[in-house]
Amino acid sequence: MSKPVRVRFAPSPTGPLHIGGVRTALFNYLFAKKHNGVFYLRVEDTDQTRFVPGAEAYIMEALEWLGIAPDETVGKNEKFGPYRQSDRKEIYKQYADQLIENGWAYYAFDTAEKLDELRKTAEANKETFIYNHSVRETLDNSLTVSREQVEKRIANGDAYVVRFKTPVNETLHLHDIIRGDIKFETNLLDDKVLFKSDGMPTYHLANIVDDHLMQTSHVIRGEEWLPSMPLHVLLYKAFGWGAPEFAHLPLILKPIGNGKLSKRDGDKMGFPVFPLEWKTEEGTSMGYRENGFFPEAVVNFLALLGWNDGTEQEIFSLEELVQKFDLARVNKSGAKFDPEKNKWFNHQYLQKQSDEKLADLFQKVLIEKEISTSLDVKRIVSLNKERANFVNDLWDLTDYFFVAPISYDEKASKNWKEETPDLMRQLITVLEGISDFTSATIETEVKDWLTANEIGMGKVMQPFRLSLVGKMMGPHLFDIVEIIGKQETIKRIEKAIQSL
Repeated sequence: MSKPVRVRFAPSPTGPLHIGGVRTALFNYLFAKKHNGVFYLRVEDTDQTRFVPGAEAYIMEALEWLGIAPDETVGKNEKFGPYRQSDRKEIYKQYADQLIENGWAYYAFDTAEKLDELRKTAEANKETFIYNHSVRETLDNSLTVSREQVEKRIANGDAYVVRFKTPVNETLHLHDIIRGDIKFETNLLDDKVLFKSDGMPTYHLANIVDDHLMQTSHVIRGEEWLPSMPLHVLLYKAFGWGAPEFAHLPLILKPIGNGKLSKRDGDKMGFPVFPLEWKTEEGTSMGYRENGFFPEAVVNFLALLGWNDGTEQEIFSLEELVQKFDLARVNKSGAKFDPEKNKWFNHQYLQKQSDEKLADLFQKVLIEKEISTSLDVKRIVSLNKERANFVNDLWDLTDYFFVAPISYDEKASKNWKEETPDLMRQLITVLEGISDFTSATIETEVKDWLTANEIGMGKVMQPFRLSLVGKMMGPHLFDIVEIIGKQETIKRIEKAIQSL
């Protein structure tokens, strides 16, 4: 590439970071690392009316948790700082003034009421009001009044905005790395507001000025920003700056139906759409972290929402993703979010964890359940993890190890026949006589007893499991027996004889 790669993620701190924003950050991170470049985060908080306390810290914490923290951001390697737009507001006015001076922008004094009236009139005539070349020279702006009057009105404190003066009768031939060549007609564009009399720039001006000053080489962002691309390219032209390359990522779509994935979809279908939990007075929104997802699984899943490496491979480490990532392989069409596939990825990553790590994580669940145990938790986890998607699932799969059953599965209880109590008492006698109480020895002794007495396996094994577990589930029966021990095994069989 001709210049060093510098890409950015530029969220607005207006609430929790949506999973679509996380994927945008991830793709920027992967692209930067692939090309030995810099991934930086800029906080775009120019719209102070929508600012939400705690949102900025949430965004930083989420990226840290996912393992894709920026190289430069607020308070970290601020090479082109400040990295928070509200701390940069002094610099934008000079650029708005520059555009006015060179004829690329103008002051507009139209009131909100007047513009609303024009919109309603257009609607009544089944038309759309667009503030652009077709009407701008009939409205209240510096294109229709003298410079002296403009200066006087500004000095008097009249409210104004600075609007971009979109060129007339031009066809813009632009290129997007993902979407290829795109055409825009300037006559269909409106004259966007760039700056307001309160001294704050709008997103469009601040974004372009900062991308230029922070030497952004590529703008990788969501598809919803595609309509802004012609204005942004024109702004670069107006300033006489070289524009970065653009890549607009496909939308993440709802699991069912059409449209963009929303928080409501997650609430309705019971899956998180935010990386971390978010609490407000209205309630708590689920987070991937708190729901038990591994950050590596979330990253892997999101990477494949709209991108693939051209093979059947699905499990990628972050290092592999960096190595293989290519914007040319990002799809144009939206990617459907699949909550079940999301769980499948977590299952794969759970299986990759060491038994030691899973045992440590599961110990936290046991503490929450107020379970104190001397049992071999590592072995219990090892025998049951194959059936778990989340660490929390291990409790439902293994609770009987720690708490003896107080009820018995009704369907399985039908295997408890008239002769079963007597067989279970004989089984107790066999177990009491085993000194080497290990899984293999217990299995040999019990099966030898069954063979010698010509007792069918099913007559004993099913009631045996039911006595210990309370239902027909769990790993190898004799492993359960060894783990809970001789005393507890006999105690549970005796209780089953009484209860059933």
